[in-house]
Amino acid sequence: MGRTSRKKRSTLANRAIVASAALILGGGGLVAVNVYASAGEGGSGAPPGQFRDAARQMSTIDCPDAGISLPDVPDRARPEVDRELAAMDTQITDAYRQFADRKERIARDPALAENAVLGPLRSKRSASLDRIGIAVERAAGDRPQGLDGLAGCSLRADDEGGQSGGYGGDGGQDDGQDPAESADPGQDDGQEEGNGQGDGQGQGDDQGQGDDQGGQGNGPEASDFVDIQSVQPNADRPRNRRGASRGTFTTDCGRNENGKFNPDNVIAAPGVSNGAHHMHDYVGNQATDAFSSDDDLAGGESTCRNQGDRSTYYWPVLRLQNGEDENDVDADGGGKDQNTGEIQTPSQVTLKFVGSPAGKVTAMPRFLRIITGDAKSFTNGDANANASWSCTGFEDRQLADKYPICPEGSQVVRSFAFQSCWDGQNTDSANHRTHVAFAQDDGRCPAGFRAVPQLVQRIVYDVPPGPGFAVDSFPEQLHKPGTDHGDFINVFDDKLMKKVVSCINGGRKCR
Repeated sequence: MGRTSRKKRSTLANRAIVASAALILGGGGLVAVNVYASAGEGGSGAPPGQFRDAARQMSTIDCPDAGISLPDVPDRARPEVDRELAAMDTQITDAYRQFADRKERIARDPALAENAVLGPLRSKRSASLDRIGIAVERAAGDRPQGLDGLAGCSLRADDEGGQSGGYGGDGGQDDGQDPAESADPGQDDGQEEGNGQGDGQGQGDDQGQGDDQGGQGNGPEASDFVDIQSVQPNADRPRNRRGASRGTFTTDCGRNENGKFNPDNVIAAPGVSNGAHHMHDYVGNQATDAFSSDDDLAGGESTCRNQGDRSTYYWPVLRLQNGEDENDVDADGGGKDQNTGEIQTPSQVTLKFVGSPAGKVTAMPRFLRIITGDAKSFTNGDANANASWSCTGFEDRQLADKYPICPEGSQVVRSFAFQSCWDGQNTDSANHRTHVAFAQDDGRCPAGFRAVPQLVQRIVYDVPPGPGFAVDSFPEQLHKPGTDHGDFINVFDDKLMKKVVSCINGGRKCR
């Protein structure tokens, strides 16, 4: 799919945006509402409070995340388990689409939701979980416990307490890992990177927001946005201790100017097309898709200026919710998965590796895989969430569960500080998380882990002021800002990785 050019700011700033046919739960069943908002003025076209009240009722399909619940899977069973986990994501996506297709019938007959959609979904999940159990038992001799309890799914509204992280728009602060800890304050491009995500996030509920998504209307909503100028400074970097590694290494891999997109996820769903159900931007390794082996990545072309870095860096695309079709409107990961609108090419991408505030770092192993953040945090809660949003000129103010509304002349910034501690043995784990960890509050790694160079990623977008954008997501995650996430596979060659470690431990700024 080719890159799409951005629309001019003046064109969109005054355009009325439609929030179309959002599924909401009310009156005992699913009903549809239409609301209008102005992207330029930020005010709702509905009576005061009407949009907010409707948006809080927006429903989603809430299912346990089986992947997180399976930390120990034998290597022999992983391919089959990964395929079944990806199939379970597809099952939820299909069920969500059925709700959209049948919204009028379900509004007349609420029992249809249970009988025609949720019941069959549970049956399909049970079958997948049974196959997972058989695969693990065949490889390890023991069947995982508790699989049957992961089949159930239910409908819940945005403001129900099903998620612990406050991603339903109540402005709650998450207690998860800070997204820019250990970031170097003296960044060459002048940006400020903070790790606090606290004060001021519950404001701005009345900002207008809509999305002309061809009748799909699965978010985001008004309360997902906040005026960055109403947020108090909250960034608080950990202090460097004696012996800290203070250097940096920056790799320039472009902004995805050549338009490499796909809805795969070679880390979480290897061997499965459309395993992400949302579109990813890629910079670095150009051989990356669902079927890439380590050998494929080692031999792949790279957009990085230093060809010793063939690493894969990818993240969900950001789209304008402007009613304009992208050329993936009828494709997997795009319109078929309720991700619509014009894909935006970042105006700037900074990929910087920083050190540890508590000591020296050691080299990353080649092909180390790291996922930061949680694409399903809206339904999972915030335990693994790591989103951080801000605006240029205001990066001492970081948002975990809101999109920022930036003033004229300021650009949207999304940043990630990846896990910086490695278990010293594994390049991946069954749930793609337990082989790496975040540093503790004092900057030290947990027991059994060692510090490695920490990837700090900063992506900037020149989009119109106001609430007219969103990241791609799984359909049931409703494009919540807290679901933002980043993926990284280390394919530095040994020589360049040694330079990275030397620069960081030596206190130098290198490229």
